[in-house]
Formats: sequence, structure tokens, C-alpha cells
Amino acid sequence: MTTENYYLTLTCPNRPGIVAAVSTYIFELGGDIEEAQQFDDKASKRFFMRVSFSCSADSKTLRTGFVEIAKRFDLTWDLRAVKDLKRVLIMASKLDHCLVDLLYRWRIGELPMIICGIVSNHPREVYSSIDFADIPFYHLPVTPETKPAQEAKLLEIVADSKVDMVILARYMQILSDD
Repeated sequence: MTTENYYLTLTCPNRPGIVAAVSTYIFELGGDIEEAQQFDDKASKRFFMRVSFSCSADSKTLRTGFVEIAKRFDLTWDLRAVKDLKRVLIMASKLDHCLVDLLYRWRIGELPMIICGIVSNHPREVYSSIDFADIPFYHLPVTPETKPAQEAKLLEIVADSKVDMVILARYMQILSDD
């Protein structure tokens, strides 16, 4: 039987037993937790957890069985196979530190995703110290007069690239409601 790698992310009101329930569930299905991080936000009294694990059970089996734990702890959760990477578009500002950090984390495997492109209202030359490799770069300058056309082009890129998520890497333009 083949083994699949998964990411499980969850949040819920904090209370004892969450980590035990999640790890026991994965163990009982023959899974192996490879990495786990959790955080208790004292201000909101919410618990956050991310688990990376391998398991021979398919995602449907994992999801179906996990519903009981989700109900017991009032979880908001997501489970996905690692192979099902999110397709992202990064929108960057002239100050490149956020973009550099995202690209570095992506290259070392800390942020598994498919980068469909990088959009900026500044030309590529502004980022001369960054190696974009084969990542498409879109220069979409914006002024008050060109903002609607620029945003239309942005939506076109999102649709054409089949983007799941847009990351604002300190992108300093306010996007309209349209």
C-alpha cells in the first residue's frame, strides 16, 4: 500500500486533549507524524495546530473519521495531500524583504506551493538582486487613472494561471472591491 503525505491544519477554542486526540487518530490509522506545531493564543483563547504526517489511508478515509474529533473540539480544519499544492500569485512592493523571505522559504521547502507568478507595480529591474528563476514576472504599473485596467489585468492573470490564493508581500496598493 502506498503512503501519502498530508497537512492537517486546525483551530478551535483551547482546551485540554486536542493534541492527544489528533495524534492518537493519526496513529490509529497507521500514520506517522513528521512535524507538528501548535500555538495557544491567550488573547483569543484559541488553539492553532499544523501537522505534517504520512499515512497509507486515503484522504476520504482520513476526513470521514476526523469529523468526530472536529465536532468534539469544535474545530475549523483543513486536510490536504502534500501533492495537492496550492497555486499562488505573489504581489510585491518595491521593498522586497517580504518577497525575498517567501521565495527563500519556498526554495528550502518550508512553504510548499506552486508560484504561478509575481506581480508588482514596479519594474523587474527594481528586484535585480532576486533570482526569480522561471517564475513569471508581471509589471502592472498603477496610477489613479489606470487602476481599473490594472486590476482587470490582475484578475485576468489570476484566472489564466488558475490561482488558488494571492499573497500580498507588503503590496502597498489598496485593491478595490471590484
